[in-house]
Amino acid sequence: MFNPPHPETYRDQLRAFLREDWGSQDWSSGAVRDRPMRGSIKAKSLLVIAGLPVAMEVLRLVDERIKATPWQEDGSIVQAGSVVLQLEGPSRAILMAERVLLNLLQRLSGTATLTGMFVETIAGTGARVLDTRKTTPGLKLLEKYAVRCGGGFNHRFSLGDGVLLKENHIAAADGLRQAVASARNLSPNLIRIEVEVERIDQLAECLELPEVDGVLLDNMDLESMRLAVEMRNASGRRVFLEASSNLTLERARPVAETGVDFLSVGALTHSAPAADLSLRLES
Repeated sequence: MFNPPHPETYRDQLRAFLREDWGSQDWSSGAVRDRPMRGSIKAKSLLVIAGLPVAMEVLRLVDERIKATPWQEDGSIVQAGSVVLQLEGPSRAILMAERVLLNLLQRLSGTATLTGMFVETIAGTGARVLDTRKTTPGLKLLEKYAVRCGGGFNHRFSLGDGVLLKENHIAAADGLRQAVASARNLSPNLIRIEVEVERIDQLAECLELPEVDGVLLDNMDLESMRLAVEMRNASGRRVFLEASSNLTLERARPVAETGVDFLSVGALTHSAPAADLSLRLES
């Protein structure tokens, strides 16, 4: 069982999503008789489920009379046709919650499912799959939770979680060494410093700087990544190496086998296909 974010951290977003979906009036739900009904949310394809506590919070916000019973746990692999959540309550309330509930479940489960595919692809290499900050505005906390449900790990949640000096930071600071020194002077002692490099000579410079805790290998080919790992190991430095850019499922394992520590995959949160789930009501 994965510990989800506390509902108070995303409740305001859910209220906003519901207001956006309802508009001024739900004419469709208002047109049908309001009566007690049961409903089931089922997986229509193989997936990793994520977001059940979020879906249940949507139902509570719409109408506390709706009883929701999860049949799965977040992070579980769910077969097509399996029930993931069962509902009982007023028909109009369930109908008013349906679209927001499914949108969130489908999106978060899609992220968890894609993450699980990457994790399975690189299994046994020792490398870990990371997300990025390329998230949907308003859904960052939940999307990163979905990554954990899929077996991945989280990179920074916000700019305050760590230093990542990219090419534009280095250009603005007039050089790599200046950027690293300034970042170390500015940031708290426990904040780690990572530097993005595109060339092997930049990696060599990073390995000379004791303030550097990690290096992001941006858009390097496999041979360059293997050389980077050899250089890191020969230096005796405990600097982590993170591979980034163009990390497709086909390329993930060859990259992991170079010996890098992390693969950061923006697609987990910005390009994951929505999982296929549906809600059906019955008397």
